Amino acid sequence: MTNTTADPGHIPAPEEVQAGVVKKVLGASFLGNFVEWFDYASYGYLATAIAVAFFPNRDPQAALMATFAVFAISFVVRPVGGIIWGLIGDRLGRRTALSWSILIMSGATTLIAFLPSYQSIGIWAPILLLLLRIVQGFSASGEYAGAAAFISEYSPPNKRGLYTSMVPASTATGLLAGSLMSAALYWLLSDAQMHSFGWRLPFLLAFPLGIVGLYIRLKLEDTPKFRELEAEQQVERTPIRDLFTFHRREVIIAFGVTCLNAVGFYLILSYMPTYLSEELGMEHAVSTLATSVSLITYIFLIFLMGRLSDIFGRKTALITASVLFILLTVPLFRMLDGMGFAMVILIQIAFGALLTINDGTLATFLTELFPTKVRFSGFAFSFNSANALFGGTAPFMATWLIGLSGSKLAPAWYLVAAAVVALIAMLMATETAGKPLKD
Repeated sequence: MTNTTADPGHIPAPEEVQAGVVKKVLGASFLGNFVEWFDYASYGYLATAIAVAFFPNRDPQAALMATFAVFAISFVVRPVGGIIWGLIGDRLGRRTALSWSILIMSGATTLIAFLPSYQSIGIWAPILLLLLRIVQGFSASGEYAGAAAFISEYSPPNKRGLYTSMVPASTATGLLAGSLMSAALYWLLSDAQMHSFGWRLPFLLAFPLGIVGLYIRLKLEDTPKFRELEAEQQVERTPIRDLFTFHRREVIIAFGVTCLNAVGFYLILSYMPTYLSEELGMEHAVSTLATSVSLITYIFLIFLMGRLSDIFGRKTALITASVLFILLTVPLFRMLDGMGFAMVILIQIAFGALLTINDGTLATFLTELFPTKVRFSGFAFSFNSANALFGGTAPFMATWLIGLSGSKLAPAWYLVAAAVVALIAMLMATETAGKPLKD
């Protein structure tokens, strides 16, 4: 940080923070978020193998729906987790919340690797799986919001979009790692080996990765914004009460615009391999590889979109994303059926590019929407509530809607509906780019 010898109590503004410190903040946030979402997403990519291990007595579609139901139920705890992590982050600090979240996620994920199958302990197997998924959901509810608040409060206003886009980029990198590892396992192992031990391997990596992420985070100071609140004794003791008393409009806007992120993220980047294999008949390894290629494009584009949001504004970017999803989702889904591998990859890349317009901007917009006292709580509650209702349920809803309607385009219309909600929310919002964070 800047030299503060003359004034030991000086807390630097984001513009004063040295580049080296910002790089450490970005690195710590990237690694921690990567670990969280690699752990969390591995479940989605290995859903079909997990279905056999924990729901063997059902027909394939029912077992898959049961597996996705467990995936969805783990999101139910996320609004509660958002309140609790918001309380920790707004009262005790961003760093404290982030350190505990990565520790809890790594522990729960490691335990999943050692769960007995249904054949070994019967109904207790899916019950234990559900409990550990709930713990994962609780942990994840603090990670995304905390990492975004941590970075944005260290960032100068003119580069906040670029720097905070590190959060969705690290999330996608965690998904990519999970996708590549899943593709390699499906490629190298037989079905019997996958159902026996193959699906457990990604979860075994959780503990060492989590310890590394925790160590790096503990080496950093909390953000200048939060330390300023502490120095002035302005830390809010009941942030959630303050949030619902004075910032209800912001919560509604944040919830609405996050609906597109929730449905789009989990349909395009998590559910899509299952859709391509189960609904369109592609091999598991091929469908997972197609999603991996689109994820690589997504990661590179996310930084560009974050930077463009600094130039053109958050509102412009988020409205553009909503309109493009409304216009292009159904045509792109329709094109997937019957296409070859190369064309499927191009369509996946197109979906990923559309999603980056939203995702590269959303985290920054949500941090700018709420004042420092309730920033963590406002972001965590609205973001996690939308993801609990529409994100975690997206794979289940897609499978259910296809079965109900008999149409493979049902997931596309579901995504269009989410885009309409996000568009309405952003039309209610004001521009936040280029301004100091609210205090």
